[in-house]
Amino acid sequence: MKIKKKRRLGIRIDMTPMVDIAFLLLIFYMTTTQFKPPEKKSVDLPSSHSEVSLPDKDVINVTVTKQDSIYVDYIIKKTVNIDGRDISMPVRIYDEATTATVGSLINAARVRNRMAFLVIKADKDSSYGTMEGIMKTLQEQNLTRFQIITSLEQTI
Repeated sequence: MKIKKKRRLGIRIDMTPMVDIAFLLLIFYMTTTQFKPPEKKSVDLPSSHSEVSLPDKDVINVTVTKQDSIYVDYIIKKTVNIDGRDISMPVRIYDEATTATVGSLINAARVRNRMAFLVIKADKDSSYGTMEGIMKTLQEQNLTRFQIITSLEQTI
């Protein structure tokens, strides 16, 4: 008796639902991800060997540029009424300061958010006198806890 081989049927898998789900996931992650906001003034940070992570929120940034301009920026929550509903949304406050007024601007930001962490980002080519003036003003205002941001030095 001769054994008949069964004819093999080709299996066809429809990839359309998988592609649809992949695009839906991509759109979902693109719309819900919070990207780092662009910096108003970019600075070239000095290098350092230490690495400390900063918190993602509740940060008061003091930026010192190469031209010794000082900027204080922070985020506050503002309530906006949209279609009869109060919605809380973040708003970035960006103020220009001098060495004499930087302490009062930081204190005004800390009144709105007591848990805010103070961070100083200074350009490596900014003058020593500007940083010294900022630190003296912070000491006069009893703001002794802050962190100076540096870029991590790469070792080969």
